[in-house]
Amino acid sequence: MNTSSRLGLAALALVVAVGGGYAAWRATGNGGDGPKFKLAKTETGPLTAVVSATGTLNPVVSVQVGSQVSGQVKEILVDFNSPVKENQLIARIDPETFQYRQRQAEADVEAARAALGVQRAEVLRAQANLAELQRDYERKKLLVDKNFISSAERDKAQSLFDAGRAALQVAESQARNGEAQVRQREAQLAQARVDLERTAIKAPVDGVVVKRSIEPGQTVAASLQAPELFVIARNLTDMQVETSIDEADVGRIQTGQKASFTVDAFPGRSFSGEVRQVRKAATVVSNVVTYTVVVSASNPDLNLLPGMTANVRIVTAQKDKTLKLPNAALRFRPAGTTDDKKASAAVAPAPTSTAGTSGGGGPGGLANLRERLVTELKLDAQQQPKLDAIIDGMRDKFRAARDLPEAERSKAFERNRAEIREKVAAILSPEQQKRYAEMAAEAQAARAGGAGSSGRAWTVGADGKPQAVSLRLGLTDGSMTEVVSGDLKEGSEVIVGMQSAAPATKTGGMPGPRLF
Repeated sequence: MNTSSRLGLAALALVVAVGGGYAAWRATGNGGDGPKFKLAKTETGPLTAVVSATGTLNPVVSVQVGSQVSGQVKEILVDFNSPVKENQLIARIDPETFQYRQRQAEADVEAARAALGVQRAEVLRAQANLAELQRDYERKKLLVDKNFISSAERDKAQSLFDAGRAALQVAESQARNGEAQVRQREAQLAQARVDLERTAIKAPVDGVVVKRSIEPGQTVAASLQAPELFVIARNLTDMQVETSIDEADVGRIQTGQKASFTVDAFPGRSFSGEVRQVRKAATVVSNVVTYTVVVSASNPDLNLLPGMTANVRIVTAQKDKTLKLPNAALRFRPAGTTDDKKASAAVAPAPTSTAGTSGGGGPGGLANLRERLVTELKLDAQQQPKLDAIIDGMRDKFRAARDLPEAERSKAFERNRAEIREKVAAILSPEQQKRYAEMAAEAQAARAGGAGSSGRAWTVGADGKPQAVSLRLGLTDGSMTEVVSGDLKEGSEVIVGMQSAAPATKTGGMPGPRLF
Protein backbone atom coordinates (compact mmCIF):
# COMPACT_ATOMS: atom_id res chain seq x y z
CA MET A 1 0.00 0.00 0.00
CA ASN A 2 1.41 3.38 -0.99
CA THR A 3 1.76 6.44 1.23
CA SER A 4 -1.28 8.31 -0.18
CA SER A 5 -3.58 5.36 0.52
CA ARG A 6 -2.36 5.14 4.09
CA LEU A 7 -2.95 8.83 4.66
CA GLY A 8 -6.53 8.52 3.26
CA LEU A 9 -7.40 5.69 5.62
CA ALA A 10 -6.00 7.61 8.60
CA ALA A 11 -8.08 10.66 7.72
CA LEU A 12 -11.21 8.50 7.40
CA ALA A 13 -10.60 7.00 10.84
CA LEU A 14 -10.19 10.46 12.35
CA VAL A 15 -13.48 11.63 10.85
CA VAL A 16 -15.32 8.57 12.22
CA ALA A 17 -13.87 9.09 15.71
CA VAL A 18 -14.75 12.78 15.79
CA GLY A 19 -18.28 12.11 14.51
CA GLY A 20 -18.87 9.39 17.13
CA GLY A 21 -17.65 11.61 19.97
CA TYR A 22 -19.90 14.47 18.86
CA ALA A 23 -22.91 12.16 18.66
CA ALA A 24 -22.25 10.84 22.17
CA TRP A 25 -21.84 14.39 23.47
CA ARG A 26 -25.18 15.37 21.92
CA ALA A 27 -26.88 12.31 23.40
CA THR A 28 -25.85 13.25 26.94
CA GLY A 29 -27.67 16.57 26.59
CA ASN A 30 -24.59 18.57 27.45
CA GLY A 31 -24.86 21.33 24.94
CA GLY A 32 -27.90 19.94 23.16
CA ASP A 33 -31.36 21.50 23.26
CA GLY A 34 -33.27 18.17 23.62
CA PRO A 35 -36.14 17.84 26.14
CA LYS A 36 -35.11 17.46 29.78
CA PHE A 37 -38.54 16.52 31.17
CA LYS A 38 -41.04 13.79 30.51
CA LEU A 39 -44.37 15.41 29.75
CA ALA A 40 -47.96 14.17 29.78
CA LYS A 41 -51.20 15.87 28.82
CA THR A 42 -54.30 16.34 30.89
CA GLU A 43 -57.39 14.83 29.34
CA THR A 44 -61.14 14.71 29.77
CA GLY A 45 -62.91 11.42 30.20
CA PRO A 46 -64.64 9.03 32.61
CA LEU A 47 -63.13 8.35 36.03
CA THR A 48 -64.11 5.74 38.58
CA ALA A 49 -62.90 5.57 42.18
CA VAL A 50 -62.69 2.04 43.49
CA VAL A 51 -61.53 0.18 46.58
CA SER A 52 -59.74 -3.07 45.79
CA ALA A 53 -59.41 -6.01 48.16
CA THR A 54 -59.37 -9.78 48.24
CA GLY A 55 -61.89 -12.04 49.91
CA THR A 56 -63.28 -15.54 50.09
CA LEU A 57 -66.45 -16.87 48.48
CA ASN A 58 -68.85 -18.50 50.93
CA PRO A 59 -72.49 -19.60 50.87
CA VAL A 60 -74.84 -17.11 52.48
CA VAL A 61 -76.13 -19.85 54.82
CA SER A 62 -73.73 -22.64 55.73
CA VAL A 63 -74.85 -25.10 58.45
CA GLN A 64 -72.49 -27.34 60.38
CA VAL A 65 -74.07 -30.69 61.20
CA GLY A 66 -72.72 -32.39 64.33
CA SER A 67 -73.59 -35.16 66.75
CA GLN A 68 -74.86 -34.74 70.31
CA VAL A 69 -74.13 -38.37 71.23
CA SER A 70 -70.96 -40.43 71.13
CA GLY A 71 -70.56 -43.71 69.34
CA GLN A 72 -69.35 -45.49 66.23
CA VAL A 73 -70.56 -44.35 62.83
CA LYS A 74 -72.57 -47.26 61.46
CA GLU A 75 -73.56 -45.91 58.04
CA ILE A 76 -73.28 -42.77 55.91
CA LEU A 77 -76.07 -42.14 53.43
CA VAL A 78 -74.76 -39.02 51.61
CA ASP A 79 -71.49 -37.90 50.06
CA PHE A 80 -69.90 -34.68 48.82
CA ASN A 81 -72.20 -32.60 46.57
CA SER A 82 -75.26 -34.67 47.54
CA PRO A 83 -78.50 -32.65 47.58
CA VAL A 84 -80.45 -33.16 50.80
CA LYS A 85 -83.86 -32.21 52.14
CA GLU A 86 -84.76 -31.03 55.63
CA ASN A 87 -85.04 -33.94 58.15
CA GLN A 88 -83.52 -36.36 55.63
CA LEU A 89 -81.46 -39.14 57.24
CA ILE A 90 -77.82 -38.61 56.21
CA ALA A 91 -75.89 -40.78 58.71
CA ARG A 92 -76.46 -43.13 61.62
CA ILE A 93 -74.49 -43.86 64.77
CA ASP A 94 -74.64 -47.41 66.15
CA PRO A 95 -77.86 -47.36 68.26
CA GLU A 96 -77.38 -50.63 70.18
CA THR A 97 -76.06 -49.04 73.38
CA PHE A 98 -78.85 -46.46 73.39
CA GLN A 99 -81.49 -49.15 72.77
CA TYR A 100 -80.35 -50.97 75.91
CA ARG A 101 -80.45 -47.75 77.86
CA GLN A 102 -84.02 -47.20 76.72
CA ARG A 103 -85.02 -50.71 77.80
CA GLN A 104 -83.41 -50.17 81.19
CA ALA A 105 -85.25 -46.87 81.57
CA GLU A 106 -88.54 -48.56 80.68
CA ALA A 107 -87.91 -51.22 83.34
CA ASP A 108 -87.11 -48.54 85.91
CA VAL A 109 -90.40 -46.83 85.15
CA GLU A 110 -92.34 -50.08 85.64
CA ALA A 111 -90.59 -50.73 88.97
CA ALA A 112 -91.31 -47.20 90.17
CA ARG A 113 -94.95 -47.54 89.23
CA ALA A 114 -95.23 -50.85 91.09
CA ALA A 115 -93.64 -49.31 94.20
CA LEU A 116 -96.08 -46.45 93.94
CA GLY A 117 -98.97 -48.93 93.93
CA VAL A 118 -97.70 -50.48 97.16
CA GLN A 119 -97.34 -47.08 98.77
CA ARG A 120 -100.86 -46.10 97.78
CA ALA A 121 -102.16 -49.33 99.33
CA GLU A 122 -100.33 -48.43 102.54
CA VAL A 123 -102.13 -45.10 102.51
CA LEU A 124 -105.49 -46.87 102.27
CA ARG A 125 -104.61 -49.22 105.12
CA ALA A 126 -103.45 -46.31 107.26
CA GLN A 127 -106.69 -44.48 106.54
CA ALA A 128 -108.77 -47.57 107.58
CA ASN A 129 -106.73 -48.05 110.77
CA LEU A 130 -107.13 -44.37 111.62
CA ALA A 131 -110.90 -44.58 111.21
CA GLU A 132 -111.02 -47.61 113.55
CA LEU A 133 -108.90 -45.83 116.17
CA GLN A 134 -111.09 -42.76 115.93
CA ARG A 135 -114.25 -44.78 116.59
CA ASP A 136 -112.64 -46.52 119.55
CA TYR A 137 -111.53 -43.20 121.02
CA GLU A 138 -114.99 -41.65 120.71
CA ARG A 139 -116.64 -44.72 122.27
CA LYS A 140 -114.28 -44.74 125.25
CA LYS A 141 -114.71 -41.01 125.68
CA LEU A 142 -118.49 -41.54 125.98
CA LEU A 143 -118.02 -44.33 128.51
CA VAL A 144 -115.77 -42.15 130.63
CA ASP A 145 -118.44 -39.47 130.71
CA LYS A 146 -120.87 -42.07 132.14
CA ASN A 147 -118.24 -43.32 134.62
CA PHE A 148 -118.31 -46.82 133.13
CA ILE A 149 -114.50 -46.88 132.50
CA SER A 150 -111.56 -45.03 133.88
CA SER A 151 -110.03 -42.01 132.17
CA ALA A 152 -106.82 -43.98 131.60
CA GLU A 153 -108.59 -46.10 129.00
CA ARG A 154 -109.69 -42.94 127.21
CA ASP A 155 -106.18 -41.49 127.22
CA LYS A 156 -104.76 -44.71 125.82
CA ALA A 157 -107.31 -44.69 122.99
CA GLN A 158 -106.44 -41.07 122.22
CA SER A 159 -102.74 -41.92 121.99
CA LEU A 160 -103.47 -44.74 119.58
CA PHE A 161 -105.61 -42.39 117.52
CA ASP A 162 -102.83 -39.80 117.30
CA ALA A 163 -100.32 -42.49 116.29
CA GLY A 164 -102.65 -43.70 113.55
CA ARG A 165 -102.99 -40.19 112.17
CA ALA A 166 -99.18 -39.83 112.07
CA ALA A 167 -98.90 -43.20 110.32
CA LEU A 168 -101.35 -41.96 107.67
CA GLN A 169 -99.23 -38.87 107.05
CA VAL A 170 -96.12 -41.06 106.66
CA ALA A 171 -97.91 -43.30 104.17
CA GLU A 172 -99.14 -40.30 102.16
CA SER A 173 -95.60 -38.82 102.08
CA GLN A 174 -94.20 -42.13 100.86
CA ALA A 175 -96.86 -42.22 98.16
CA ARG A 176 -95.94 -38.73 97.02
CA ASN A 177 -92.27 -39.75 96.98
CA GLY A 178 -93.22 -42.73 94.86
CA GLU A 179 -95.05 -40.48 92.42
CA ALA A 180 -91.94 -38.27 92.14
CA GLN A 181 -89.79 -41.33 91.48
CA VAL A 182 -92.17 -42.41 88.73
CA ARG A 183 -91.87 -38.98 87.08
CA GLN A 184 -88.08 -39.14 87.44
CA ARG A 185 -87.94 -42.57 85.81
CA GLU A 186 -90.26 -41.35 83.03
CA ALA A 187 -87.93 -38.39 82.38
CA GLN A 188 -84.96 -40.75 82.19
CA LEU A 189 -86.92 -42.86 79.74
CA ALA A 190 -87.68 -39.78 77.62
CA GLN A 191 -83.97 -38.84 77.67
CA ALA A 192 -83.04 -42.36 76.59
CA ARG A 193 -85.52 -42.13 73.72
CA VAL A 194 -84.11 -38.73 72.67
CA ASP A 195 -80.55 -40.10 72.73
CA LEU A 196 -81.69 -43.04 70.65
CA GLU A 197 -83.27 -40.67 68.12
CA ARG A 198 -80.09 -38.63 68.02
CA THR A 199 -78.17 -41.60 66.67
CA ALA A 200 -79.98 -40.81 63.41
CA ILE A 201 -78.18 -37.74 61.96
CA LYS A 202 -80.64 -35.71 59.89
CA ALA A 203 -80.22 -32.67 57.64
CA PRO A 204 -81.42 -29.49 59.39
CA VAL A 205 -82.05 -27.57 56.12
CA ASP A 206 -82.46 -28.10 52.40
CA GLY A 207 -79.17 -27.75 50.57
CA VAL A 208 -76.04 -29.43 49.25
CA VAL A 209 -73.38 -31.27 51.23
CA VAL A 210 -70.16 -29.34 50.66
CA LYS A 211 -68.07 -31.14 53.30
CA ARG A 212 -68.04 -34.59 54.87
CA SER A 213 -65.68 -35.15 57.81
CA ILE A 214 -66.45 -38.76 58.83
CA GLU A 215 -66.08 -42.29 57.47
CA PRO A 216 -68.02 -45.46 58.32
CA GLY A 217 -66.58 -47.13 61.43
CA GLN A 218 -65.15 -43.90 62.80
CA THR A 219 -65.84 -43.20 66.48
CA VAL A 220 -67.51 -39.90 67.29
CA ALA A 221 -66.77 -38.42 70.72
CA ALA A 222 -69.24 -35.70 71.72
CA SER A 223 -68.13 -33.96 74.91
CA LEU A 224 -68.19 -30.19 75.49
CA GLN A 225 -68.51 -29.42 71.77
CA ALA A 226 -70.37 -31.33 69.10
CA PRO A 227 -67.96 -32.75 66.50
CA GLU A 228 -68.47 -31.56 62.92
CA LEU A 229 -69.75 -34.34 60.67
CA PHE A 230 -71.06 -32.46 57.62
CA VAL A 231 -71.32 -28.91 56.28
CA ILE A 232 -74.46 -28.18 54.28
CA ALA A 233 -74.76 -25.09 52.07
CA ARG A 234 -78.35 -23.99 52.01
CA ASN A 235 -78.33 -22.35 48.56
CA LEU A 236 -75.28 -22.31 46.31
CA THR A 237 -76.99 -20.03 43.80
CA ASP A 238 -76.76 -17.21 46.35
CA MET A 239 -73.15 -16.67 47.41
CA GLN A 240 -71.27 -13.87 49.12
CA VAL A 241 -67.69 -12.59 49.27
CA GLU A 242 -66.32 -11.77 52.70
CA THR A 243 -63.49 -9.32 52.14
CA SER A 244 -61.29 -7.33 54.55
CA ILE A 245 -61.18 -3.55 54.02
CA ASP A 246 -58.54 -1.35 55.65
CA GLU A 247 -59.76 1.26 58.12
CA ALA A 248 -58.50 4.02 55.82
CA ASP A 249 -60.93 2.91 53.09
CA VAL A 250 -63.90 1.60 55.06
CA GLY A 251 -65.35 5.12 55.39
CA ARG A 252 -65.90 5.16 51.62
CA ILE A 253 -67.84 1.89 51.64
CA GLN A 254 -71.62 2.13 51.82
CA THR A 255 -74.33 -0.52 51.65
CA GLY A 256 -75.71 -0.86 48.12
CA GLN A 257 -72.57 0.20 46.25
CA LYS A 258 -71.84 -1.73 43.07
CA ALA A 259 -68.95 -4.18 43.08
CA SER A 260 -67.29 -6.61 40.73
CA PHE A 261 -64.87 -9.43 41.32
CA THR A 262 -62.85 -12.04 39.49
CA VAL A 263 -61.66 -15.50 40.44
CA ASP A 264 -58.60 -17.38 39.22
CA ALA A 265 -60.75 -20.30 38.05
CA PHE A 266 -62.34 -18.15 35.32
CA PRO A 267 -59.69 -15.71 34.02
CA GLY A 268 -61.07 -12.86 31.98
CA ARG A 269 -64.57 -13.24 33.40
CA SER A 270 -66.02 -10.66 35.77
CA PHE A 271 -68.83 -11.27 38.23
CA SER A 272 -71.06 -8.50 39.56
CA GLY A 273 -72.52 -7.87 42.99
CA GLU A 274 -73.16 -5.15 45.54
CA VAL A 275 -72.17 -4.34 49.09
CA ARG A 276 -74.61 -6.16 51.35
CA GLN A 277 -73.14 -5.46 54.78
CA VAL A 278 -70.32 -3.54 56.48
CA ARG A 279 -69.66 -5.36 59.73
CA LYS A 280 -68.74 -3.18 62.68
CA ALA A 281 -66.56 -5.79 64.36
CA ALA A 282 -62.92 -4.87 63.75
CA THR A 283 -60.08 -7.32 63.20
CA VAL A 284 -56.64 -6.25 64.47
CA VAL A 285 -53.58 -8.12 63.19
CA SER A 286 -50.12 -6.63 63.90
CA ASN A 287 -51.72 -3.25 64.69
CA VAL A 288 -53.48 -3.25 61.31
CA VAL A 289 -57.23 -2.69 61.66
CA THR A 290 -59.56 -4.13 59.03
CA TYR A 291 -63.32 -4.51 58.74
CA THR A 292 -65.25 -7.29 57.03
CA VAL A 293 -67.38 -6.16 54.09
CA VAL A 294 -69.88 -8.64 52.63
CA VAL A 295 -70.46 -8.45 48.87
CA SER A 296 -73.33 -10.38 47.31
CA ALA A 297 -72.54 -12.77 44.46
CA SER A 298 -75.21 -14.31 42.29
CA ASN A 299 -74.32 -17.82 41.13
CA PRO A 300 -77.18 -19.11 38.94
CA ASP A 301 -74.99 -21.46 36.87
CA LEU A 302 -73.17 -22.81 40.00
CA ASN A 303 -69.75 -22.01 38.55
CA LEU A 304 -68.56 -20.29 41.72
CA LEU A 305 -67.48 -22.68 44.44
CA PRO A 306 -67.13 -22.06 48.18
CA GLY A 307 -63.61 -21.16 49.26
CA MET A 308 -62.52 -19.48 46.02
CA THR A 309 -60.38 -16.36 46.36
CA ALA A 310 -62.09 -13.32 44.85
CA ASN A 311 -60.38 -10.10 43.76
CA VAL A 312 -63.01 -7.48 44.58
CA ARG A 313 -63.37 -3.94 43.23
CA ILE A 314 -65.98 -1.79 44.97
CA VAL A 315 -67.05 1.34 43.08
CA THR A 316 -67.21 4.20 45.60
CA ALA A 317 -67.72 7.07 43.14
CA GLN A 318 -67.94 7.56 39.39
CA LYS A 319 -67.98 10.46 36.92
CA ASP A 320 -68.69 10.15 33.21
CA LYS A 321 -66.66 13.18 32.12
CA THR A 322 -64.08 15.11 34.09
CA LEU A 323 -60.64 16.67 33.71
CA LYS A 324 -57.88 14.35 34.93
CA LEU A 325 -54.12 14.08 34.98
CA PRO A 326 -51.65 11.24 35.71
CA ASN A 327 -50.75 10.61 39.33
CA ALA A 328 -47.08 10.70 38.34
CA ALA A 329 -47.47 14.44 37.79
CA LEU A 330 -48.51 14.87 41.43
CA ARG A 331 -45.54 12.86 42.69
CA PHE A 332 -42.94 14.76 40.64
CA ARG A 333 -40.66 17.20 42.46
CA PRO A 334 -37.94 19.07 40.56
CA ALA A 335 -34.46 18.93 42.03
CA GLY A 336 -33.37 21.96 44.00
CA THR A 337 -36.85 23.12 45.03
CA THR A 338 -37.78 23.77 48.63
CA ASP A 339 -40.62 21.21 48.41
CA ASP A 340 -39.03 18.01 49.66
CA LYS A 341 -40.64 14.70 50.49
CA LYS A 342 -42.50 16.18 53.44
CA ALA A 343 -44.16 18.74 51.19
CA SER A 344 -44.91 15.98 48.75
CA ALA A 345 -46.88 14.21 51.44
CA ALA A 346 -48.84 17.39 52.01
CA VAL A 347 -50.01 17.83 48.44
CA ALA A 348 -50.33 14.23 47.29
CA PRO A 349 -53.90 12.98 46.73
CA ALA A 350 -55.39 11.93 50.04
CA PRO A 351 -58.88 11.90 51.53
CA THR A 352 -59.84 14.91 53.63
CA SER A 353 -62.16 15.40 56.54
CA THR A 354 -64.08 18.66 56.31
CA ALA A 355 -64.23 22.04 54.68
CA GLY A 356 -61.24 21.79 52.38
CA THR A 357 -58.61 20.84 54.95
CA SER A 358 -55.88 19.13 52.98
CA GLY A 359 -55.02 15.55 53.65
CA GLY A 360 -51.54 16.43 54.77
CA GLY A 361 -52.14 19.86 56.13
CA GLY A 362 -49.05 21.26 54.43
CA PRO A 363 -48.43 24.93 53.70
CA GLY A 364 -50.31 24.77 50.43
CA GLY A 365 -53.23 22.94 52.00
CA LEU A 366 -53.60 25.38 54.90
CA ALA A 367 -53.30 28.33 52.55
CA ASN A 368 -56.00 26.92 50.34
CA LEU A 369 -58.14 26.31 53.41
CA ARG A 370 -57.78 29.92 54.53
CA GLU A 371 -58.62 31.25 51.08
CA ARG A 372 -61.70 29.09 50.83
CA LEU A 373 -62.95 29.95 54.31
CA VAL A 374 -62.47 33.67 53.76
CA THR A 375 -64.25 33.53 50.39
CA GLU A 376 -67.16 31.20 51.12
CA LEU A 377 -67.83 32.23 54.72
CA LYS A 378 -67.24 35.96 54.00
CA LEU A 379 -65.04 36.47 57.05
CA ASP A 380 -64.80 40.06 58.21
CA ALA A 381 -61.70 42.04 59.19
CA GLN A 382 -61.93 40.90 62.80
CA GLN A 383 -62.32 37.20 62.00
CA GLN A 384 -59.49 36.94 59.48
CA PRO A 385 -56.67 37.65 62.01
CA LYS A 386 -58.17 35.06 64.34
CA LEU A 387 -58.23 32.54 61.48
CA ASP A 388 -54.59 33.34 60.66
CA ALA A 389 -53.63 32.71 64.28
CA ILE A 390 -55.43 29.36 64.24
CA ILE A 391 -53.71 28.29 61.02
CA ASP A 392 -50.28 29.41 62.25
CA GLY A 393 -50.76 27.43 65.45
CA MET A 394 -51.78 24.27 63.60
CA ARG A 395 -49.05 24.39 60.97
CA ASP A 396 -46.40 22.91 63.26
CA LYS A 397 -48.74 20.15 64.37
CA PHE A 398 -49.37 19.12 60.76
CA ARG A 399 -45.64 19.14 60.04
CA ALA A 400 -45.02 16.97 63.11
CA ALA A 401 -47.76 14.55 62.00
CA ARG A 402 -46.04 14.06 58.63
CA ASP A 403 -42.94 12.73 60.41
CA LEU A 404 -44.88 9.98 62.20
CA PRO A 405 -44.94 6.35 60.97
CA GLU A 406 -47.56 5.63 58.37
CA ALA A 407 -49.72 3.64 60.81
CA GLU A 408 -50.02 6.67 63.15
CA ARG A 409 -49.98 9.45 60.57
CA SER A 410 -53.66 9.27 59.52
CA LYS A 411 -54.84 9.28 63.15
CA ALA A 412 -52.69 12.33 63.92
CA PHE A 413 -54.04 14.14 60.86
CA GLU A 414 -57.60 13.37 61.94
CA ARG A 415 -56.94 14.74 65.44
CA ASN A 416 -55.46 17.91 63.95
CA ARG A 417 -58.38 18.34 61.57
CA ALA A 418 -60.87 17.89 64.41
CA GLU A 419 -59.02 20.51 66.45
CA ILE A 420 -58.92 23.04 63.63
CA ARG A 421 -62.63 22.48 62.90
CA GLU A 422 -63.50 23.19 66.53
CA LYS A 423 -61.36 26.34 66.66
CA VAL A 424 -62.68 27.71 63.38
CA ALA A 425 -66.30 27.11 64.40
CA ALA A 426 -65.70 29.09 67.60
CA ILE A 427 -64.98 32.33 65.70
CA LEU A 428 -67.96 32.10 63.33
CA SER A 429 -71.39 33.62 63.56
CA PRO A 430 -74.49 31.35 63.63
CA GLU A 431 -75.10 31.89 59.91
CA GLN A 432 -71.45 31.18 59.12
CA GLN A 433 -71.52 28.08 61.31
CA LYS A 434 -74.49 26.80 59.33
CA ARG A 435 -72.62 27.29 56.06
CA TYR A 436 -69.50 25.75 57.61
CA ALA A 437 -71.54 22.67 58.54
CA GLU A 438 -72.76 22.43 54.93
CA MET A 439 -69.15 22.64 53.71
CA ALA A 440 -68.25 19.88 56.16
CA ALA A 441 -71.07 17.70 54.83
CA GLU A 442 -69.92 18.31 51.25
CA ALA A 443 -66.38 17.38 52.20
CA GLN A 444 -67.65 14.24 53.92
CA ALA A 445 -69.50 13.21 50.76
CA ALA A 446 -66.39 13.98 48.72
CA ARG A 447 -64.29 11.89 51.09
CA ALA A 448 -66.62 8.94 50.52
CA GLY A 449 -65.51 9.07 46.88
CA GLY A 450 -61.88 9.79 47.66
CA ALA A 451 -62.19 13.47 46.69
CA GLY A 452 -61.39 16.86 48.11
CA SER A 453 -57.60 16.92 48.58
CA SER A 454 -55.06 19.52 47.53
CA GLY A 455 -52.16 18.81 45.20
CA ARG A 456 -49.50 20.38 43.08
CA ALA A 457 -48.34 19.71 39.55
CA TRP A 458 -45.47 21.23 37.55
CA THR A 459 -45.47 22.64 34.04
CA VAL A 460 -42.62 23.95 31.87
CA GLY A 461 -42.49 27.72 32.11
CA ALA A 462 -41.53 30.21 29.43
CA ASP A 463 -37.94 30.11 30.65
CA GLY A 464 -37.83 26.32 30.37
CA LYS A 465 -37.89 25.83 34.13
CA PRO A 466 -40.53 23.97 36.16
CA GLN A 467 -43.43 26.08 37.31
CA ALA A 468 -45.73 24.94 40.15
CA VAL A 469 -49.50 24.82 39.70
CA SER A 470 -51.70 24.42 42.81
CA LEU A 471 -54.68 22.16 42.28
CA ARG A 472 -57.73 20.93 44.09
CA LEU A 473 -58.11 17.24 43.40
CA GLY A 474 -61.06 14.91 43.33
CA LEU A 475 -61.55 11.26 42.50
CA THR A 476 -58.65 8.94 41.78
CA ASP A 477 -58.51 5.46 40.34
CA GLY A 478 -54.88 4.86 41.28
CA SER A 479 -53.38 6.03 38.00
CA MET A 480 -55.39 9.15 37.13
CA THR A 481 -56.75 11.88 39.42
CA GLU A 482 -59.56 14.36 38.83
CA VAL A 483 -58.71 18.07 38.71
CA VAL A 484 -61.53 19.97 40.42
CA SER A 485 -59.95 23.39 40.13
CA GLY A 486 -56.62 24.89 39.13
CA ASP A 487 -54.79 26.53 36.23
CA LEU A 488 -54.92 23.46 34.00
CA LYS A 489 -57.09 22.80 30.97
CA GLU A 490 -57.64 19.86 28.68
CA GLY A 491 -54.44 19.25 26.75
CA SER A 492 -52.17 21.08 29.20
CA GLU A 493 -48.74 19.49 29.49
CA VAL A 494 -47.52 18.56 32.97
CA ILE A 495 -44.17 17.15 34.02
CA VAL A 496 -44.21 13.50 35.09
CA GLY A 497 -40.44 12.89 35.32
CA MET A 498 -36.96 13.64 34.06
CA GLN A 499 -35.63 12.48 30.73
CA SER A 500 -32.85 9.99 31.32
CA ALA A 501 -29.63 10.95 29.53
CA ALA A 502 -28.31 8.54 26.91
CA PRO A 503 -25.21 6.71 28.15
CA ALA A 504 -21.97 8.13 26.77
CA THR A 505 -19.69 5.92 24.72
CA LYS A 506 -16.88 4.64 26.90
CA THR A 507 -13.34 5.23 25.67
CA GLY A 508 -11.83 1.95 24.72
CA GLY A 509 -15.07 0.13 25.25
CA MET A 510 -15.46 -0.94 21.64
CA PRO A 511 -12.59 -1.50 19.24
CA GLY A 512 -12.10 1.27 16.70
CA PRO A 513 -12.03 0.76 12.98
CA ARG A 514 -9.28 -1.55 11.87
CA LEU A 515 -7.10 0.45 9.56
CA PHE A 516 -4.75 -2.36 8.66
